[in-house]
Amino acid sequence: MTSFFQNFNPIEQAFIACLFTWGMTALGAALVFATKTINQRLLDSMLGFAGGVMIAASYWSLLGPAIELSADHAIGAWFPAAIGFLLGGVFLWGVDKILPHLHPNAPISQAEGYYPKKRKRSTLLVLAITLHNIPEGLAVGIAFGALANGGTEASLAGALTLALGIGIQNFPEGVAVSMPLRGEGMSRKKSFLYGQFSGMVEPIAAVIGAFAVAFIEPLLPYALSFAAGAMIFVVAEEVIPSSQEKGHKDLASMSLMIGFVLMMILDVALG
Repeated sequence: MTSFFQNFNPIEQAFIACLFTWGMTALGAALVFATKTINQRLLDSMLGFAGGVMIAASYWSLLGPAIELSADHAIGAWFPAAIGFLLGGVFLWGVDKILPHLHPNAPISQAEGYYPKKRKRSTLLVLAITLHNIPEGLAVGIAFGALANGGTEASLAGALTLALGIGIQNFPEGVAVSMPLRGEGMSRKKSFLYGQFSGMVEPIAAVIGAFAVAFIEPLLPYALSFAAGAMIFVVAEEVIPSSQEKGHKDLASMSLMIGFVLMMILDVALG
């Protein structure tokens, strides 16, 4: 796998990796061709698992390397990571307040952003998952862009592991969009198209992230921690609450721990 990616520059690597994560979103959305509904316990466990993967990736693939890269910082190694992390959360909070969207399983009355009631439920659902995919694409792009600076902490294997982890957790996101739409009577084809469309933003965000850090080396630790902060905001604001709102708290929590451990093992063993 690594030998294949070595044939491309970091920006191209990021784009190719996020084609995989987009494909995993489409694979989850494709479940609508097999069934009209999905067991809620299964969906909640998948969402919990996704949250665990994102939390682990935020530290092992992003915050940890950011701190190591800042070892010689005048204020302290913690400073770029702390600033970038908070900025990532604030950025997603701001976008969350502006972009009209509707979280899965929520009634239309709980749509958020500017003028959400003027848009269709299907559009709002897609925008919600698209919002969450932006930091994931940025994270992959930043991880690959770091390779251009030759940092040992940002190895190709580590970047590939991050892309693999995000791809795994994209599967339930595709399900979370397509299944509610199918349940409301939308055709299988349209439900699938809407579900997979939410992952389309990841390759675009990956290229932006990779391009930014590949040519601005001092930005790297801030960018890594920015992506981590954005992902943690998504987990805390949406993924964990969505996995537990139907009463399956213990199942979702244990699934989160399993997802965290799996991502940790992948990152440490392969990165």
